[in-house]
Amino acid sequence: MASEERIHPMYSQTLTTTCLRETNALGQRIGASLTPGTVIALTGDLGSGKTAFVQGLARGLDIPEGYYITSPTYTLINEYPGRHPFFHIDLYRLDDPDSFEDIGLYDILHGRGIVAVEWAERIPEDTLAEHITIHFEVLDDESRKIRITAPEAFSLRKAVASAVRSET
Repeated sequence: MASEERIHPMYSQTLTTTCLRETNALGQRIGASLTPGTVIALTGDLGSGKTAFVQGLARGLDIPEGYYITSPTYTLINEYPGRHPFFHIDLYRLDDPDSFEDIGLYDILHGRGIVAVEWAERIPEDTLAEHITIHFEVLDDESRKIRITAPEAFSLRKAVASAVRSET
């Protein structure tokens, strides 16, 4: 007899930003609410706003203005000092789980920093425990549809929901 699969209730909110500044501001509001150990899985096509969101997230985490936040496409991982250590990971060039171990991804994911992972869909499903997923979809040159999901039990769900509501 197959084991019964547990269904976990999910928090989900979808919103639309109409410019880069709004996407960045959303990231900043969410960043201000994050606590150590938070993992944010970012998904969406190239140019959909993931890095713009992360730039705002970094400002919300009090990363000093002197740090220019870029996508670590070639370096794979950028670490920044702020209110909490912040790791920005880009898995675009990696798809082999053995490579993830080589770059120390699993240690970072289970550490005490804040982690934002672009192209998170490349991580094996069972690797990410409790996390926030943010999916970006291009609507037109400036507008983005952003869907945020997290387990209902996730401790930051209310803070994230509050940060999103303050947008509207």
